[in-house]
Amino acid sequence: MRRLLLLVMLLASPVASAQPGTDAGAAAESVVKQLEAFRRGDFDAAYTFAAAAIKERFDRREFERMVTDGYPEIARSTLASVARAELASNGNAYVHVRVQGANGNSVEALYEMVWEDDAWKVNAVVTWSGQPQRIM
Repeated sequence: MRRLLLLVMLLASPVASAQPGTDAGAAAESVVKQLEAFRRGDFDAAYTFAAAAIKERFDRREFERMVTDGYPEIARSTLASVARAELASNGNAYVHVRVQGANGNSVEALYEMVWEDDAWKVNAVVTWSGQPQRIM
């Protein structure tokens, strides 16, 4: 079953070669760092990886509740691996991650990343179990 977290309005930055925000690998690194913060139970650190649109919608306490209630595998993962990361023509990056939750469930997650404040930030997340038809 797909769960879609509507966190955001589309925020686009232009893509230019050799400019900040044009490295999909760096976007994936931000996702991994946020997952590590969740794993440590450090929601303050995890919140720093959230895009402005998320922060406008959720304060820090609401953010923790939203993640733990809606995305338990992400909130408490035991293992996560990046399957793919790529830049889109709108300037955003998309990062596909496989996540094993402490609850024993595995999910696939697609992160939409935006370039803000000189860093890749999480703008939206979609999770599902099983195989999607096409994610990127």
